[in-house]
Amino acid sequence: MLLSVRDLEVGYKVGRRIIHAVDGASFDVPRGAIVGLVGESGCGKTTVARALTRVIADNALITGGQMVFDGRDIAALPEREMNRLRWRDIAFIPQSAMNSLDPVYTVEYQLNEVLRRRGGLSARQARMRSEELFEMVGIEPGRLRDFPHQFSGGMRQRVAIALALALNPKLIIADEPVTALDVIVQRQILDQLRELQSQLGISVILVTHDISVVAYVCDRVVVMYAGRVAEAGPMAATITRPAHPYTIGLRNAFPDLQGAADGMLVPIEGAPPSLVEPPPGCRFAPRCPFALERCRLEVPETHVLADGHSAACHRSGEADMLRAEGSKTQTWLSA
Repeated sequence: MLLSVRDLEVGYKVGRRIIHAVDGASFDVPRGAIVGLVGESGCGKTTVARALTRVIADNALITGGQMVFDGRDIAALPEREMNRLRWRDIAFIPQSAMNSLDPVYTVEYQLNEVLRRRGGLSARQARMRSEELFEMVGIEPGRLRDFPHQFSGGMRQRVAIALALALNPKLIIADEPVTALDVIVQRQILDQLRELQSQLGISVILVTHDISVVAYVCDRVVVMYAGRVAEAGPMAATITRPAHPYTIGLRNAFPDLQGAADGMLVPIEGAPPSLVEPPPGCRFAPRCPFALERCRLEVPETHVLADGHSAACHRSGEADMLRAEGSKTQTWLSA
């Protein structure tokens, strides 16, 4: 296992209080796998991604848990050692490539910064590696001297991928890498990411709110809700046979997935709870059509189902019934 996250807690200082955006999250990233981290906006996905690089907001704190990467707990590493891991072993692809690329420098200059300062390459080696990286992501090497604004959105995202691959990291964290792109370019980028992952044997954490993206490209999926992991497991089992009502609801709300409710797209009514004063028990209970009184009072344990599939739901043992009822439009409209 390349990465094991256990009981991770990340909070933000707000006045004298600490508001936990991530509250006890646990999941694994196998070597050579693409793991999708999925959920609604505000569920803690990006906070987890940032915590894994330890590049977090000034008012953010990692208050508990472990992040064991390649045998070392990066939550406890001194900053100097953590800095050695960034780019060399753990690389990051941001959501908006245009905002992450410096508009006043050529792309080649920005690649050189990584390759020469972080990788220790000579000028000639950096040039050769830059050309290799551009060919790898499908861009003509002659465009290395172009500025970011001279590339389309999809090509800028490819540049961001090239930057992440520059020093052959073991893990790439991609934060919503295709959200701002049209669906045709989205598929091209996802296909290329998958091809590169397969060729290079790297692991990828793909942060997204779109469960259809996860179904298309990921090997495993981690479903987050209100700072906690609701369900996790192999992609096929988790998407086609979900055991948590939230995952069932997400599946119904996106097109082109087998089992969408009555052929319709059905939203989950309401919104995630405020993490300033989160509800007791299961945090999805206020929106869940299957919630019992126990769900509103007791925090559910994570139940291991089969083949590495797990769900944090009191009723996970009734998953077949939940899926059958959850496939009906009226179930969600009357919740």
